[in-house]
Amino acid sequence: MTVLITRPAPECDQLVAQLNQVGISAIAQPLLEVQQGKYINRLIEQIQQLQPGDYIIAVSYHAVRFAADYLISQGAEWPKNMHYIAVGDKTAAALAKACQQPVSSPEGRHDSEALLALPELANIGQRRVLILRGNGGRELIYQALTARHAQVSYCETYQRCWLALDATPLVQQWQQQHIQALVVTSSEQLIYLTGLIPTESLTWFYNCHLFVPSQRVADQASTLGYRHISTVGSAANQALFTFLKSNVS
Repeated sequence: MTVLITRPAPECDQLVAQLNQVGISAIAQPLLEVQQGKYINRLIEQIQQLQPGDYIIAVSYHAVRFAADYLISQGAEWPKNMHYIAVGDKTAAALAKACQQPVSSPEGRHDSEALLALPELANIGQRRVLILRGNGGRELIYQALTARHAQVSYCETYQRCWLALDATPLVQQWQQQHIQALVVTSSEQLIYLTGLIPTESLTWFYNCHLFVPSQRVADQASTLGYRHISTVGSAANQALFTFLKSNVS
């Protein structure tokens, strides 16, 4: 069995190397590239509008990475006396390192629903919230916090750029390489990947063992037609590696 890792570089290559080291055959095929966001130049102005006690929420590691790099390039600093919150341990660690302040994140589940259950966000009325994210994505955090009467804004610090892939030769290659398992780390990537597959190859593809980070993505996969789905509980490489090591033979 060979595992196809579809997350962006360099994470896909790092996970492939980890799996190969323990004898699990894996290959990388990113579906998108991550680049600096088109409107990141608004970040400093948006930060300056925040007051002590307001909130900065980072929804991904890339959101933090590009924001931190931009602030450094402009000689700007992260604001003090903010509530810093992140989705997931990797994102929280990156944000804490960048801003040098405490960062809250949900334990166990690393998704928007778990983040919204944090006590820090229970009474947020009239506070400003700046969400660092990529282009597009879910609107749940924005909608929920707006419903709690917070003043919410986005800064798209990075953008996802889909790769133009010719799936017909890729599928033939994957079948020759005995791909029987897939790692897909978001609903958007799952939909894009599924849409690439030629109709005559969908039955084979749907029978591959699919590993996803959350129940939400698993539900999406089931709706699309995937038959063998495992939920890892996190999109972080270390969690994926540990889970695959125990569940792929």
